[in-house]
Order: sequence, then structure tokens, then C-alpha cells
Amino acid sequence: MAEYLTPGVYVEETSFRARSIEGVPTSTFGLVGLTAYGPVPYKLPQLAQPAGLTPVVMVPQPTLVTSFTEFERAFGGLDQVGSTALGDNTNYLAYAALAFFNNGGQRLYVSRVFSFTMTAGQSPAIDLTKNFATLPLANGPTWRARWPGQAGNQIRVGVSWRRSKNVLIGGTLTGVAPGAAVEIADSASPPIPDATPPNVANVKIVMRDPASGQLGYIGPNGAFQAVDPSKVAFHITLDVSVTMGLRNDVYSGLELDSLHPRAITRVMGAVQPTDEFCLVWLDTSVAAGQPALTDAAVLTALLTLAGGPRYLTGGTEGDALGPADLQGLPADPDDATIAATGLEALGEIDDVAIVAAPDIVRFGDPASQKEATSFLIDHCEQLRYRMAIVDPPAGCSISQVREFRGQFDTEYAALYYPWIRIIDPTAKPDPGAPPATLDLPPSGATAGIYARSDIERGVFKAPANEVVQGITQFVKNVTYGQQGVLNPEGINALRTFPDRGDRVWGARTMSSDPEWRYVNVRRLFIYLEHSIDKSTQWVVFEPNNEALWASVRQSVEDFLLATWRTGALMGTKPEEAYFVRCDRTTMTQNDLDNGRLICLIGVAPTYPAEFVIFRIGQWTADAQQS
Repeated sequence: MAEYLTPGVYVEETSFRARSIEGVPTSTFGLVGLTAYGPVPYKLPQLAQPAGLTPVVMVPQPTLVTSFTEFERAFGGLDQVGSTALGDNTNYLAYAALAFFNNGGQRLYVSRVFSFTMTAGQSPAIDLTKNFATLPLANGPTWRARWPGQAGNQIRVGVSWRRSKNVLIGGTLTGVAPGAAVEIADSASPPIPDATPPNVANVKIVMRDPASGQLGYIGPNGAFQAVDPSKVAFHITLDVSVTMGLRNDVYSGLELDSLHPRAITRVMGAVQPTDEFCLVWLDTSVAAGQPALTDAAVLTALLTLAGGPRYLTGGTEGDALGPADLQGLPADPDDATIAATGLEALGEIDDVAIVAAPDIVRFGDPASQKEATSFLIDHCEQLRYRMAIVDPPAGCSISQVREFRGQFDTEYAALYYPWIRIIDPTAKPDPGAPPATLDLPPSGATAGIYARSDIERGVFKAPANEVVQGITQFVKNVTYGQQGVLNPEGINALRTFPDRGDRVWGARTMSSDPEWRYVNVRRLFIYLEHSIDKSTQWVVFEPNNEALWASVRQSVEDFLLATWRTGALMGTKPEEAYFVRCDRTTMTQNDLDNGRLICLIGVAPTYPAEFVIFRIGQWTADAQQS
């Protein structure tokens, strides 16, 4: 309350309306599993970094991509994944991402899983000699793949230089900043041809005199040294090209010294590079007790790549994938450098509303498949505000998929059967043979249909009777009679209909509870609960009295009224669609004494018209209506 101490006119702003509740997004998809390349949390040994850079610690959160082009840039595309010991090296996660975007999805978070090879000893750390591709250079610097995996062996790094015109004008260096490299030469000497590499002995690093502010260069003893005005100086910058498959990234105008904002150890450094998806980083660290590398030594090493790009080598895949890898580990509360992994990492992204782990299908034994699926379901049940899409094992018959479904009972997951078949985009076409095909689990495509249905209609619409885009056919033709067996057990069929295409023909959860039988009902309640949860945090610690109760009621009622108007709730008028109570009838004095505000909300959801029945009888022309 404002204080009024001095006589005068006081103009104040106030609000006469209840706080609004904003609906949360429901179409954001989260995937966890193996990828060919890309961001994954890890912590390298504490290497000594030049110019005060922090130790090498990679703790990225799951990466958001909004198109498959972005996915390819971040995670390496559809290339095979895993070691040969894995058996099935199909990149199921990448194909799921492709199917998601093909079917209308727009936002995808990816949590990459990788089992690092660790060094032996009492304090194990990531083994730098394995998993990571490298390109050692003469004099000590090393190009390192930013992320682990044998895909790093496809990376090529090339370096070229640029020499500017004379930047020493009137005895003053112009157009350069501290940390830039300049090549000093005699003005009487013939002009240096552009194709001539910089003379490392004549390359100096620009610095500013702390006393006069004049630009000069770092002398032999590290002190400021003015440039001889009778000389000429040429600004030397580097261009680094990094190629991986069809991807070609060029980083232009890089400087040598870490003082410069465009320093190569910053733009392409280990920590917070300018390009977050940069494929490599330059390691200029040295062993303990060794002198730091000079800029001249680094330049000499980099110029060895001017003759042509060279491949990184030594990248390997991690250990065999297991269910525990997909589940992951939570972040260490006592160490900020140890990030969450797997599903635990996706749990830190509040926007994710749909989750899948297509790599579960690569487990050969039913026990591992059940364990990994249980981890996926537990993840959604514990976080409450997300739905899992479960893939059946490969090659399932009707009996086998029923047996697989019978192991679970949850309202937070849905199972779709059978697999989908696409034309293999990675296979080389053979003019004399039919196109090569690839069988894939359906979770990516169905997640895209969830997103498309939410965007076009709303979360209350069952994501069924929707066309599956980007496929050639379903692996198995589910007949009318077979679906009569599958549907009552909560197995959603994917079916082909003449003249109507390939469609999702089921909308049930994996729950035995009739109240939560339908996917859209469960997701509608997730949407309502999450929206109310996020938008009413302002209530906490407010005075718990009638004024607050009325404000809460009004906020929730306004939100439910808007929801009812979209067709999400039953009833011809709001009183039939929902009720909100927050008063003395929902709270006792004991509740008030213990700081509890209890609001009771009831809604009437709309259920899908799963069985459409038309009753038709004979009618004679002379029949009279009674």
C-alpha cells in the first residue's frame, strides 16, 4: 500500500480483472537415443586452457530443432549409428525426427545418448584416445571433434590465409584491434605475392600501450613495442573450412591471439563457440609444467593445412546401448559440470508434451525391451504433463503385439501397430531393381500427427483418422477383424483404406481404466492441469482469504470458458461443461491454518465418436407417424 505523507494528487494504476491463464503448448516432441553425431553432455579432464579460458566442460541441454535441416546440422542426419557389436545400426531416432516433421511436427527436442569409454583408475575420466576423432598438428595444437562418435572421422579441416594491404599508415596501425596478427616487412622490399605464405618470424601480435594508448605489437619480452614507421604491416587472418559429407562450414577472418574477439580459440573453441553446432574445436593446451604454445607456433601448425584439407581420425562409437542409457542419470546437485542425460535430461525441458525412444526396438531380448519401455512410461507418469508413444518390437505378429501390450497398464502412453515402410533415402538407386525400402517404428510419424492435430484442431481432438504422410505402406495389413481384437486391448491400428490412404485408426491409451481410455481425454487433462499449474504460481504466499478465492475462481472459470468455446468440453452452456469451487466448502479451518488453498474443478470432456452407428429400418409410403 502506498504511503500518503505529503498533500497532493496521487494517480495510481490498478486492475479490475482476474489474471488470465495461458494455455501451454502441447505439440512439442522429445526424442531420446542414439544419433550419428551431435551434442551430448560430457566432461573432459581438466586441461590447461590458454588466456584464462575455462576447463573443457560440455553440458548442453537437449537440443531444440524446428526442421529436419536443423536436425541434420546438429546430429549428422540419417547415417548409421552405434558400433558393429550393436547388430542393428539403423538410425531410428533420425528417421523418427524426419517422420515427425513430414507429418506436421514443428518443435523437437533431442537428447542424444552416448556411452563413453572411460580411463581406468580411481578417478576415471573420458578417454581422449577413444571415441573422439582428432587431427594432431606439428608443434602441439590439435583439432578435436566437438562430439564423440565415428562420424567424426568424416570431418575434414582446411586452412587458408588472407593478407591485407598495408595497415601501417603514418606510422600508426589502423583497422586492427589488439590480438590481431600483422606481418612486418621492409617498405623497400618488393610486394609480397598473395600466394606466399606468411613469414612466421615476421608475424607480430598487436597490443595497445597501456600508457599512451598507441597500437604496437608484443615484443620479445612480452612488453609493448612500437612499430618502426619505415616498415609496412599486413593484417593476417585465417579462414578455416570444416567439411562433413555435404556440409561445408567456413569460418572467415579468424585471428590468432585469444585477446581478439574473433580469435580462433574463441570462435572455434571448446566452450561457448560462436557457432553452437561447430563440428570441431582447436585444442592448444599443453601438459602440466610445459610452456604455453606461442601464437607463432600455432600459426606454423595451422599453415600446414594450407596445402589441402585433412581428415580427423580415431573416432569410435561408445559401448553397447542398454536400457539404463536411455533412462539416463539426473544432474549432480553438487557439481554443475555434471549434466542430466537420457530421459532425465528431457525431464528438465518443461515444454515437452510428447516423448518417444525409438531405439528401444533395437534391443534383441524381450526383457530389455520391457525394461526400457517401463523407463519411458515411468518418465511420463512421474512428470505427469507428457505422453509417451510406445513402439512395438520389430516383426510382431498379432499375438506377439498383444503379449507385449499386456505387460503395461498406464494412462500416460499409447501403442501403435504395425511398423511403417518407407523408400530408403540412403540407398543408391539401381535402375534394374525396385526401390530399396526400410521398415521403421511408427512413433515419429504418430508424434507428428499428434502435433498436426493439435495445431489444426486442438488437443481435445483425438489424433486418429489422420493420414500418415511420407510412407509407402504399413509393414502389415491389419484387417477389420484383427482390429476387433487389438482395439479393445488398447493397441491402436495403422490401416490402409482404399481411396482414403494410410491412416491412424485408433485413439486409445494403454490403460485399463475406462475413465482414461482415450488419448485425447488424457492429453486434454494434461493441457488443463499444466496450464493452470503454470499460470497460477502468483497465488503462492498471497493472503488466503475470500478475495483471493474469488480471484482464483474467476481466473479458472475464464480459462475453462475459452476452452469450452473451442469445443473441447461437453454441454450446451458453460454450467454443463465445468464447475469451479474455491470457498469454505472446499477448505476447512485446518486447511487454512496450514496454509492450504484448495480449488475444486470439474470438467466434462468430449469423447471421440469411436463407434458411429446408423440404425436404418424400412418405411412404407403410406405409413403414418404415431
